Amino acid sequence: MDFPWKRNLAVLWIGVFFCSTAYSISIPFLPIFMNTELGIGENRLELWSGVAFGITFLASALISPFWGSLADKYGRKPMLIRSGFALSLLYLINYFVHDPYLFIIVRIFQGLLAGFVPASIALVATNTPEAKTGYALGIMSTAGATGSIIGPLIGGVVSHYYGNRNAFLFSAIIVLVSALIATFFVKEHNFDRSAPRSRVRDDIKQASANKPFMALLGVMAVTTFSVMILEPLLTVYVMEMGVDKSSASLTSGIIFSSVGIATIIMAPRWGKIGRKIGYAKVLIIGLIGGGLGNIAQFFVSDYIGFGALRFGYGLFFAAVYPTINALIVETTDSSFRGRAFSLNQSVSQLATMAGPIVGGLLGIWLPIRWIFILNGLTLLVAAWLIIRNSNLHLMIKSAKPKRITVRQQTHLKQRS
Repeated sequence: MDFPWKRNLAVLWIGVFFCSTAYSISIPFLPIFMNTELGIGENRLELWSGVAFGITFLASALISPFWGSLADKYGRKPMLIRSGFALSLLYLINYFVHDPYLFIIVRIFQGLLAGFVPASIALVATNTPEAKTGYALGIMSTAGATGSIIGPLIGGVVSHYYGNRNAFLFSAIIVLVSALIATFFVKEHNFDRSAPRSRVRDDIKQASANKPFMALLGVMAVTTFSVMILEPLLTVYVMEMGVDKSSASLTSGIIFSSVGIATIIMAPRWGKIGRKIGYAKVLIIGLIGGGLGNIAQFFVSDYIGFGALRFGYGLFFAAVYPTINALIVETTDSSFRGRAFSLNQSVSQLATMAGPIVGGLLGIWLPIRWIFILNGLTLLVAAWLIIRNSNLHLMIKSAKPKRITVRQQTHLKQRS
């Protein structure tokens, strides 16, 4: 390839790092923000937190195929610029919001105009030599993980000393850096913009005919749903462990960061292991380890042990999302890859939307610790489904486009 994929990888890593940091500064502390700043009572906090999390991802899931179609026609860089500046503005608007219903409306627009991280992943996947794609996607996963470490720590400190409202101001400034990086430093190969833009309906039909790809979408849906059940409840759970409300943001930030630290440690290693033994096997290992790690969290009642188990869970779960992305590259043609990642994002966002809402409802009916059992069992079921479909790796190999060498082309011409 004649375009600087290594430079793009480094630049996009920085951009995703800042974008993920901005998200993690404010979003993990939504329950506290809604309680202390928007006046949501504790008896309704789980439900409101679930809706606030989920509504953004529902909007994103519905609009993502449209953005993916535009990306395949006009390029991924315009999508990076669009989403970066839009999210920066919306984080800033959140700083001024005092009404919970208006806050929900802003969260909807955040979903409609989001897409920086998936656009970055798609750009890396489509602008990197296929032999290096798995490595590049593994590196990209550490960008989000690093942001998920730094963000909660910054957000915890900001929320603790300056108030939860100021966390949105910090997020707006930091995501603006991502937008500027995308504008001035990302390079993308030229697109044939004269070609007609595909229709979403046709994209879905094409995807449906690709069985390995559809299987991966199913794994993504189940996995993301299981994870996001807990997302709006972790901060509440930390407070239930006896942590004072005044220091809950800081303590939760540290616990949130433990999974990110584990991801940074293991994601590149899982990428190397996947190239040796196959990405499907690594995906199974990650799901089983993550499932058992979540079940183990049921048995701890102090936040130190809880944080340690979250770290152990992260060591295994670090294999899941990069492996799914690498398998998508193997199962789709390069001309469809941008739309494939867009559809994958839609499935992920739908599961991300449903998970917090279901989690919020379960948080009302069940003790939060029992939801860890449900979460772990869901991951184990996902692993079992892959094991049961033992020919998945063969399907992936057969779906991968075969390259024809120059010698083979010459031989075919001579025969014709």
